[in-house]
Amino acid sequence: MTESAQGGVGTGAGTGTVGIKDVAREAGVSVGTVSNVINQPDRVSPATLQHVREVITRLGYVRSESARQLRAGRSRIMALLVLDMGNPFFVDIARGAERTARAAGLGVMVCNSDQNPGDEADYLSLFAEQRVRGVLVTPADPSGANLRDFRRHGIPYVLVDRVAGDGTGGSGCSVSVDDVVGGSLAVRHLLATGHRSFAYVSGPPHLQQIRDRREGALLALAEAGLPASALRELPADRLDVASGRDAGARLLGLADRPTAVFCANDLLALGVLQSLYAAGVRVPEDMAIVGYDDIEFAAAATVPLTSVRQPALTLGAKAADLLLAETGDKADDHRHEHVVLQPELVVRRSTLAVSGR
Repeated sequence: MTESAQGGVGTGAGTGTVGIKDVAREAGVSVGTVSNVINQPDRVSPATLQHVREVITRLGYVRSESARQLRAGRSRIMALLVLDMGNPFFVDIARGAERTARAAGLGVMVCNSDQNPGDEADYLSLFAEQRVRGVLVTPADPSGANLRDFRRHGIPYVLVDRVAGDGTGGSGCSVSVDDVVGGSLAVRHLLATGHRSFAYVSGPPHLQQIRDRREGALLALAEAGLPASALRELPADRLDVASGRDAGARLLGLADRPTAVFCANDLLALGVLQSLYAAGVRVPEDMAIVGYDDIEFAAAATVPLTSVRQPALTLGAKAADLLLAETGDKADDHRHEHVVLQPELVVRRSTLAVSGR
């Protein structure tokens, strides 16, 4: 091997990157032969194939996937932009999307907006620059302006855990869970166990999921003949454990303390549980708790948490399926779909039956 080949012949000073021309020069064959070895090995004689592959290995050549995709006009990367990768719910969505993408020979670029519309806009710009195949996104921008701007690039996107429509940047495919049903499941269960006064630890009010879960809770109260005032809302700035602890402290400070609390997600519920435990309030004897999402930590809590389960893996997998359909060989026949999945209640010790309420 020549000294220049060891350093990456003809690839630019100091880059150390080996190109296809370097392989051809070192192997003593044409660039077309090297291309055939990589892409159409059946067109190359066994001896030449072995020789060129040995040179590729020796030089450490790695083909430029981005250049190949540019020539083919289709990326093998889909992007996933979620609200909070610190929430296991979104981790499971990512796992579901990744399984489907890998089965189709694609990779997934996972990014976290951290519930910040500015970060969301930056990532959408990055996806456009990289010309990804498509985007799976749970929007952080309540106005939908970021996605409306993104549409001009002609890159398909699928909304995850959100229904397409007002405030989501226009039409497109979506996969969501019926959160009105989920909120009703939670409060109906608490009513069935004897409770008549409730708190709802919510989250950022611009999130449709937060509003839908509250709507479901109120529907359950109305069915039971109770007024809306039986549900006191304790807003939380974020959907995390720290915000749950803060809400738990406010809950403890209420003069007429509810006997049950429904939380907009499990992380909030775990924070509330921590606050109650630290204050000596027994769960569920003094106060029952229901979470939402049924993340893995819900079952592993000090008091195992009753939760409304969302099929997160299915959410991610179905969203990826829709994106593949919209960008595949039959894309011309694609019609936007709005898939709505159903939640289910998983009952654990945090809501044991009570009497005498």
